[in-house]
Amino acid sequence: MTRPTVLQVGRFPPRFNERLQRDYQLIRLWEQKEFLAERGAEIDIVVTSARYGCTAEQLARMPNLKAICSFGVGHDSIAVEEAKARGIAISTTPDVLNECVADTAIGLIIDTARQFSASDQHVRQGKWLKGQYPLTRKVSGKRLGIVGFGRIGKEIAKRAAGFDMDIRYHNRRPDPSTEYGYEADLKALASWADFLVLACPGGASTHHLIDAEVLAALGADGILVNISRGSVVDEQALVTALQAGTLGGAGLDVFEDEPRVPEALFAMPNVVLLPHVGSATEETRLAMENLVFDNLDAFIERGELITPL
Repeated sequence: MTRPTVLQVGRFPPRFNERLQRDYQLIRLWEQKEFLAERGAEIDIVVTSARYGCTAEQLARMPNLKAICSFGVGHDSIAVEEAKARGIAISTTPDVLNECVADTAIGLIIDTARQFSASDQHVRQGKWLKGQYPLTRKVSGKRLGIVGFGRIGKEIAKRAAGFDMDIRYHNRRPDPSTEYGYEADLKALASWADFLVLACPGGASTHHLIDAEVLAALGADGILVNISRGSVVDEQALVTALQAGTLGGAGLDVFEDEPRVPEALFAMPNVVLLPHVGSATEETRLAMENLVFDNLDAFIERGELITPL
């Protein structure tokens, strides 16, 4: 393939944008909004992310599209089945973000249980002068349930073991490579766990997997941590459970309608809210960026992807 035309669906950090502009024949969709309708047949490769995706409607306007290279591991915003039916190759950036996302999960467990963010505000607002912050909950030695025992789930378990946590997991099927306990019944896992961490993919198969019944099983002393996709949790059921005190707390890096977050969560000291920063470190984002370009170059040179979906 010589001098392919690359469509950039959405904005990325400046370094990434500049590198794309420098190295490829690039069309920036937000700058040429009518390009797909008028000249979509010219597009060879799409560069996108889990945030921007690539819809079935967009695919239909690119009859000669050969590959989609996505920044991140989430692919529920990409019309994967339509792409596969047309033989369009798809790549993501797995593995390079596992450690930072797992670190974020552990950080949310600790912050939510110990309420470090809320107690920080207690000091900053001068409330310490009026009294000590209330007691919080211990993390070490507790029971951790992990929903989704893939690459990131296993990294979370590795870290949790350092806190002497008892670990079980829920997956579509048992993983023979691990000695951790498998729980086929999600509600049973939630009932057993002190912390329930979500590390599963998004998409239709996991939409609202964590519903009111699972939250009730986790209970008034349980804490939910989500570093997967906002769609996995029934957000209204989560808000209701937290308001009613039937759920102990939540640490959330992802939401159903990002960047919009339910305002009811803002004042809750037992809730920690992050702006989807699980992989947002200099080191990890550079590694993700490099892997996108490695996939692009490999496909252009050899017609192959390094990390195909």
